[in-house]
Amino acid sequence: MGNYHGDFIWYELMSPDHRAAESFYGPLVGWSFDSDEAYRHIAASEGHIGGILQLTPEMTAGGAAPAWVGYITVDEVDKMVASIAADGGQVHMPARDMEGVGRMAMVADPQGAVFYVMKPTPPEGVDDPESFAFSYDRPRMGHCAWNELSTSDPGTAKRFYGKHFGWVPDGEMDMGPMGKYEFLRHAGRAPDGSPMGHGVLGAVMPLVPGGAPVPVWTYYFRVPDIDAAAERIGAGGGTMLQEPMEIPGGDYALVASDPQGAHFGLVGAREGAG
Repeated sequence: MGNYHGDFIWYELMSPDHRAAESFYGPLVGWSFDSDEAYRHIAASEGHIGGILQLTPEMTAGGAAPAWVGYITVDEVDKMVASIAADGGQVHMPARDMEGVGRMAMVADPQGAVFYVMKPTPPEGVDDPESFAFSYDRPRMGHCAWNELSTSDPGTAKRFYGKHFGWVPDGEMDMGPMGKYEFLRHAGRAPDGSPMGHGVLGAVMPLVPGGAPVPVWTYYFRVPDIDAAAERIGAGGGTMLQEPMEIPGGDYALVASDPQGAHFGLVGAREGAG
């Protein structure tokens, strides 16, 4: 069936030490990694979900820092980059082709949250491939389960992403003095038109004390046992930023940073809960 314009299709960890990253995330999320030294592909339960980009000293000197960055598929990369720039966004890496992979660019929304836009090159013999890096239809272990934007201006962010990627509001939760937690749905995956389900992809929320200091996307990957994962974070040299808390649907979510400083989230069940 293929992916829709505006789908998350890949998650990339920028890290100064890919071996340390593999040692940390492998047992934590259940990932395996290929043997390419330049770019390590991450495999989960049902296929590749992303990769590890080894940061060179030159990249670090140029301002690159450990982080997770998501890829959003688009119909035309160059037109999207121009449109994002015209609407107050930033272009961190101009559009370029990668043989056998596709055309991509690194950009940021008007508040500064960074992401990639990409038009993939289908593998030979495959006309319309589909990525399950983010699972719209059902839970998949090791795959992304939620995409969360923390931003200084949720209203502007919703309009920006809605215009460029077809995302629409889909309910909200009141967080009291911290503001609203507003769910986002891909309009192309509407309940009445999508075989993939409801199309909820994540949420947008305001920056809150103790949370992200600047606008950023946080990606939550699914694990079978949230408490076991929480223990592995500390044992592996990571840092817990938000302890496991119950979320709608009965799962639990946490936020942490890996030993190199990249922030990420996990979603999973709690043994004996419910």
